[in-house]
Amino acid sequence: MSFLDRIAECAAYDSGDYVPFFAGGSQVGQISHAFTDVLNNYLEVFLVTDADMVLNGELDSFEKRTSAVASVLDELRQQGMVPGWRDEPYPVGPAFNRPSFFEMERAAVPLFGVRGYGVHMNGWLEKEGTTFMWVARRSLTKPTGPGKLDQMVGGGQPAGLSLRENLIKECREEAGLPEVISSKAVPVGTVSYCTRREEGLRHDVLFNFDLEVPVDFQPVNEDGEVAEFMLWPIDEVMQTIRDTEAFKFNSALVIMDFLVRRGFIEADDPDYVDIVRGLHG
Repeated sequence: MSFLDRIAECAAYDSGDYVPFFAGGSQVGQISHAFTDVLNNYLEVFLVTDADMVLNGELDSFEKRTSAVASVLDELRQQGMVPGWRDEPYPVGPAFNRPSFFEMERAAVPLFGVRGYGVHMNGWLEKEGTTFMWVARRSLTKPTGPGKLDQMVGGGQPAGLSLRENLIKECREEAGLPEVISSKAVPVGTVSYCTRREEGLRHDVLFNFDLEVPVDFQPVNEDGEVAEFMLWPIDEVMQTIRDTEAFKFNSALVIMDFLVRRGFIEADDPDYVDIVRGLHG
């Protein structure tokens, strides 16, 4: 195994398996052929052809689009076709920094191949000349990646919050970090990927943050989403990512980005160029 195996796990995608999904005159997602067959039952909302799928143009406002899509998703949820329902609205639009066309339930985002966004924070510290990182184990009740290893803090980016507001909220809920500490987290870039998963097509951008955590701080989960926290030397983190599939697929990329930026993965590594390129798929 190698770091490139983690890259490959986030690049399982064939465009021929999907048709583009348009709304408001822009492509906002990609939908599998099998799911377009399901949406053929809702022609008042989705106009389906062999080449693409378009949100009905008569839905000409944010409110109309959101309401119409929500009605369809509620029916599909009752049929068991939208597992892991979270009651979290996600914005759907042409780009992260542009007004959204409508909102949809987070659990449905992969079904439509809509670009998803999240915040992930590496919590690290220096102790006795060694870099350590806080590693979280996800609760077994999580709808995605139950029991997998994860960042100290990570979460999806819902509608209505800025990235910084969301990070501070997630820090409090997931690790008991007070704002006086979490507000010091430093934005350090993004990782992105497009990959087929059991829940659908994950086409995501993760906004990464680093936080040097006080040596005497002990994270405590407050929302039931983390089973335990472990403080690992960075060599153990590296070995686990490189040699196992223990980390959640996208969390591994976030840590690999940390390892590259901090020089733990050396530029002389024969896979260095492919690793760096793969973090922005």
